[in-house]
Amino acid sequence: MNNKILVVAGLIVVIIAGTYLFTASQGEDNSARVGDTVAVGDSSGSEADAHNTGDSHSPKAGAATEELDLQGIKQLVHGFSMRSMKAESASISSTELIVTEDSSSSTAYELPGNEFFVSIAPYVNQTHPCAIHSLTGCQGEMVEEEFYVTVEDDKGNPVVERQAMKSQPNGFIDLWLPRDEAYQVTVEHEGKRAETEISTFQEDNTCITTMQLS
Repeated sequence: MNNKILVVAGLIVVIIAGTYLFTASQGEDNSARVGDTVAVGDSSGSEADAHNTGDSHSPKAGAATEELDLQGIKQLVHGFSMRSMKAESASISSTELIVTEDSSSSTAYELPGNEFFVSIAPYVNQTHPCAIHSLTGCQGEMVEEEFYVTVEDDKGNPVVERQAMKSQPNGFIDLWLPRDEAYQVTVEHEGKRAETEISTFQEDNTCITTMQLS
């Protein structure tokens, strides 16, 4: 009798142990599958995040590039200089105009290969250091003043011949000059004048704030 009881008890223990082991094994398999799914999801998420981070509209990754003809670019630049166009920021280098509408949308317009933009802020008392002109941030001292501007190439040939120009609401005078040249610039105002040398090669400055009238 006792032997039968022991045999039955032994069978019950074996059945319980087997059930436990089977359940644990299934749980591990399911965990592995869930883990695999999360891993795939994480991978896809990371890839999507990387794609979004590298999106051309993300300022951190670089602006989206759009084509615009020379006249269109000049109109954009003029609009920002006159303060009639608004954006979070707009800057112009030797190679491109970058307009940021908001923190997540930025557009770059490639500048023409034959003309170079440079903006000059003559001053008497106050100026600021600058290299790349900010169309929305730079502010010159002499707003809407009349000047005579002369630009000559390195051979003395006039490119702009003592032309009357009025500074814009931002205090700057915008010029579009032939590329890959060196120039002598003279600005005159009410008996005072300032002279400087500039050049229009790639990576040259587009913001000139060192011309003090005296």
